[in-house]
Amino acid sequence: MLKITVCQTEPKLLNLQANLEEVIDKIKQAKENGSELVVFPELALTGYFVGNRYHDVALRLDSKEVKTLAKATKGTAAIVGLIEESLSMNFYNSALVLIDGEIQFAYRKIYLPNYGAFEEAKYFASGKKVLSFKLKEFHLAVFICNDVWHPSLPSLGITQKADVFVTIVNSSHGSMGTEFSNIETWGIINTFYSRVFGIYGIFANRVGDEMAHIRKDQFDCEQQALDNRFWGGSEIINPFGLTICKAALYEQDTIEAEISSKVLRQKKILLPYVKNDNPYFTARELERILIKSEPQL
Repeated sequence: MLKITVCQTEPKLLNLQANLEEVIDKIKQAKENGSELVVFPELALTGYFVGNRYHDVALRLDSKEVKTLAKATKGTAAIVGLIEESLSMNFYNSALVLIDGEIQFAYRKIYLPNYGAFEEAKYFASGKKVLSFKLKEFHLAVFICNDVWHPSLPSLGITQKADVFVTIVNSSHGSMGTEFSNIETWGIINTFYSRVFGIYGIFANRVGDEMAHIRKDQFDCEQQALDNRFWGGSEIINPFGLTICKAALYEQDTIEAEISSKVLRQKKILLPYVKNDNPYFTARELERILIKSEPQL
């Protein structure tokens, strides 16, 4: 068993210190309640619409703030969204993985959106690896928002034997226009991956409205008149695609659940969808398609 807490927070835009204090406080509370993994949304330390001030709130993995955050996870584990500055001074939308007071790694978002209300590709570099880690008897793969809209990345997580997907997001209500529902689509995506791959899905979204605090000249995008409230709805889904618990919409909330390897085993016995999945076949086909195929006339 693994007890998980998802903290659906409302980060203060560009207020690194206040957000850091809140995250540390919630980690301590969750640890006191017996949680073994505490999950926070994408960019939980900075807010989302950071614009050209992204570098003002970036942290290196050797910064005092990250060391303080790591220390708070002594006796538990946490996944926290932040802006990471690398030693080569590239900036990433990252998920920091901390276990028992130690920094394990920072997963760097790979597919950066640059449409609708999003301008991530304008400011951030892209990650290059799909990373996973082990916690107790579970293998967990970490993804950030738009990454799971690209099915190749979850497949790479499964290839690494992941049986838990942790997806941290900043999904707002109107960011994709009025003819598309982010709330509905995320529900479909989360259920689909859990049901097809037979994995637990941990989905952490945030709440709040940052648009009221943004200068109109800060972005080039024309979506500012839309309702861009972050809607929350964080959830934990079992390997059969059933929701174990779900957070409130548009309000700060905390949800908890215990996940069980027995349920994972039961799903693999009853519905072994990926038992015969062959990554070597996939690799051969990719080589044929991308390298050995004849040029198009």
